[in-house]
Amino acid sequence: MSTYSQIYIQIVFAVQGRESFIKPVWEERLHKYIAGFISNKQQKLIAINGTPNHIHILIGMTTTCCLSDLVRELKKASNSFINENKLCSYIFHWQEGFGAFSYSRSQIDNVVRYIRDQKKHHAKKTFKDEFLEFLQKYEVTYDEKYLPDWDE
Repeated sequence: MSTYSQIYIQIVFAVQGRESFIKPVWEERLHKYIAGFISNKQQKLIAINGTPNHIHILIGMTTTCCLSDLVRELKKASNSFINENKLCSYIFHWQEGFGAFSYSRSQIDNVVRYIRDQKKHHAKKTFKDEFLEFLQKYEVTYDEKYLPDWDE
């Protein structure tokens, strides 16, 4: 019997130190690179967007994918892409760790809208507030010492 699945995951991670290094002039190029990377890993990109200091990615994930491996490889490859192409005037690094939140098919349109509206959303809410809200909403047990740097 074949394996059938429907797994939707929103991945969230930040620039190291929550620095606002992702600039509008190259943000789309980064998103296209990430889209290609995810596609090459046989995963389905549904939405991607972010702000200068963090990114949201919604994927349709296969059962053969190890999420932590995918994110680790994605962060490593995109660090190299940014630095080798000198897109950032500083040495770019993603912060260690990530958030991953699952959704049912009926929630996908709302999540896509939420990701698409990141810049508007963050005009009113900080990344810290957003991320803590995710953890609380999804009842994720966490230790504050492992949360991202919150220097606002």
